[in-house]
Amino acid sequence: MPLHLHLLLAVPVWRQLRRMGGPGLVLLGIADNSVVPLTGSMDVLTIWLAARHREPWPYYAAMATLGAVIGGYITYALARKGGKQAMERKLSRNRAAQVSQTFERWGFFAVAIPALMPPPFPFVPFLLAAGALQYAPKKFLGALTLGRGARYTIAAGLGFHYGGHVLRFFSRYSKAAMAILIALAVIGAILTFLQYLRMKKKQPVPNAS
Repeated sequence: MPLHLHLLLAVPVWRQLRRMGGPGLVLLGIADNSVVPLTGSMDVLTIWLAARHREPWPYYAAMATLGAVIGGYITYALARKGGKQAMERKLSRNRAAQVSQTFERWGFFAVAIPALMPPPFPFVPFLLAAGALQYAPKKFLGALTLGRGARYTIAAGLGFHYGGHVLRFFSRYSKAAMAILIALAVIGAILTFLQYLRMKKKQPVPNAS
């Protein structure tokens, strides 16, 4: 589908999320922390809402964190149920081994630090590793909340303190910014699908008997 058609489909969704405010951040956070992340969308919406000053900016930071934690826990729980095999179906073997080694070495900080990193840093592999390696749920939620909470507190604070500049930027470059966000999301979805097909081909075919 051409990019301009993606733009037409996404604009109503984006507008609805903006109107919803905090609850819109929760919904977007759940989607963004799935296996097909919407790169940069959470940061943009958090900054924009905080810049509007309709609610105190810590409210938007909290709602963004809540959505991210719910979405991250869903991904973690699915990987925890599927074990290492589930992680290897989502990632290449080399990538899965690298993430597993990082997680086994750093534990808590292997979740907290990637959760704090801005896009386009890939975070989903660490969610998968935490679940596949059976990391304790309470520790996982603590690390995820710490990292995402710090990230969205910074984003909301920037939106509040530089609100005028932020709103002028969005009003001037809204179409370009939307096109970039959609393009990143589409690219991420395509890469994830191609990776899924590659992993599926590597799976052994059961013998028919």
